Amino acid sequence: MGHMSLCITFRRHCSPLPTRHHISRLKLSGPRALSLSAFKQPEMSKALKFEVGETPHRDCSPRLGLLSLPGRQPINTPHYFAVSSRGCVPHLTQDMMKDNTGIKGIYAALEDSLQEDALLVLGPRRHPPVPARAANTNAGISIQTGLGFSTLESDDYAEAAQKLRPDIVLGMADYEYSKRPGVKRVEKMGDRTLAWFEEMVASLGDESNELPEVALFAPVLPIEAGQQSDYLNRLQEDLADRVSGWVLYDVASIDSIPPTMRHLPRFALTDIRGPHEILNQISLGLDAFVLSFIGQATDAGIALTFDFPGPGLSKSRNHLALGIDMWSTTHVSDVSPLLDGCTCYACKNHHRAFIRHLLDAKEMLAWVLLQIHNHHVVDSFFANVGQSISHGTFERDCDSFAKAFQRDLPVTTGRGPRLRGYQVKSGPAEPRRNPPAFRSLEDAQERLAEAPLPSSDADGEDLERRGFAEKLT
Repeated sequence: MGHMSLCITFRRHCSPLPTRHHISRLKLSGPRALSLSAFKQPEMSKALKFEVGETPHRDCSPRLGLLSLPGRQPINTPHYFAVSSRGCVPHLTQDMMKDNTGIKGIYAALEDSLQEDALLVLGPRRHPPVPARAANTNAGISIQTGLGFSTLESDDYAEAAQKLRPDIVLGMADYEYSKRPGVKRVEKMGDRTLAWFEEMVASLGDESNELPEVALFAPVLPIEAGQQSDYLNRLQEDLADRVSGWVLYDVASIDSIPPTMRHLPRFALTDIRGPHEILNQISLGLDAFVLSFIGQATDAGIALTFDFPGPGLSKSRNHLALGIDMWSTTHVSDVSPLLDGCTCYACKNHHRAFIRHLLDAKEMLAWVLLQIHNHHVVDSFFANVGQSISHGTFERDCDSFAKAFQRDLPVTTGRGPRLRGYQVKSGPAEPRRNPPAFRSLEDAQERLAEAPLPSSDADGEDLERRGFAEKLT
C-alpha cells in the first residue's frame, strides 16, 4: 500500500492569516498504481498533468484519470482528499498517517491558522464551512477564523498561495454558503471571481524558476451557465494556459465547463454525506472529492463498514448499515475486528471491545484508531470504484451497492470530542454545545457530610444511593 509523506514546515505568522512561511522539506513515496503511457495526455500547464483513460461516451459520465504533479506520486482518480483541521488530519499525527493510512492528498483551508504539517491542496475556506455573518465584498470573502469572523482579502490569499507553495491552489469564488444569491448578487459573482482569479495568476506568474510551480484551479460558480458566461469565456480565451483544473460547488455546474476545457480535472467541494452521493457524482464525471463525512463519522464513534460493490445477493431484505456505532454496549465484550477481513492497523491489532473501552474512557486513542480504519475503508472503496470503471461494470455495480446498503450513516449514541468554535454556527440564546468539564461540589460536600460512611463490602448501587458515586452508563 502506497503511503504519502508531504512535509511542509514553516514559521507561523502572528496573524490568523499566515503570509510569511518557508518550505524546508518535501518528500513523497509510494508505488505508481497505473502507468502514464496508458493514458491520453492533453496539453496542460507544466505544474500539473491530468491524463484521462478513455474518452467517455458522453460529457457527463464516469472516467478514469491520473493526476500528477512535479515531485509527487501520481493519484489515480476518482479519488478523495482528506479534510484537515489547522493543517493536519484530525486525530492523526504525521507519522501515524504516513505509516498506517493510505491518504494521498490533503485539503487545507487558509481560513484555519495553519500549523506545521503537510498540505497539498489549498482553499480559502474549510469544508464544510461555517456560514459567515457578513457578505462578501469586492476586496474578498467573509470567513470565520479561530479568532472570530473576519475578511480574507484577495491579495492576502494570493500572497499566501505564493509563499506557502501548495501543489494545488483553488481560486477564490464569490460564493456564500447556505445563501441563495439574488438577481443583483448574481451579476457581481462572475466579475468578482474573475478579478480575484486574475490577481492570483499575476501573483503566481511572477516567480523564480527555482520555486516549485503551483497548479491553479478555477472556480465554476453554482449558478446558470449563461449568468457566468463572460467569466468562463474570459478563462477560455485569455487564461486557458493558466487553468490547471476546475473546482465545483454544485455537481450541476459540470455543464457550465467550456467544451474545450472539459479534459481538465474536476475538484468537488460539494456537500457529500455518504458513499451513495460519491457514486452519483462520479457517474456525472467528477474526479476528486473532499469528504468531510469521514471525520464526522470518526468523531461520532462510528466505524465505517461499507465496500464496493457490496456483498452481492443476500437472502436478507434488510439493507446493510454503512457503519457501526462503537458506543453501543453490544461491543463491550466483542473481540472481533471492526470489519471482518479489513487489513488496517486498527483491525489487525485491536478489537471492538478495546475500542469501546477507549471511547467510554474518553481516550484519544479511540478516535485515532477509528480515523485510521475509516480512511482505509474509503481508500478501498475508491480503489474498487476505479476497477469497476475500468472493467465497464460501474453502472451495474452502483445498482448492487444501492440495493445492499442503507443511504444514511447510523446515528451515534455517544458524545465525541469537544466541538471547537469554528465547527458550528452559533445563534442567540443557544445552550452550550459542550457541557462544563467541572462543576461545583458545594452541594455534594454537604450531602456527603451528612451521609454515613459506606461499609467495606458496599456495592456500586449502595455508593450511588449514598452520593459517593455516579453511574455513567
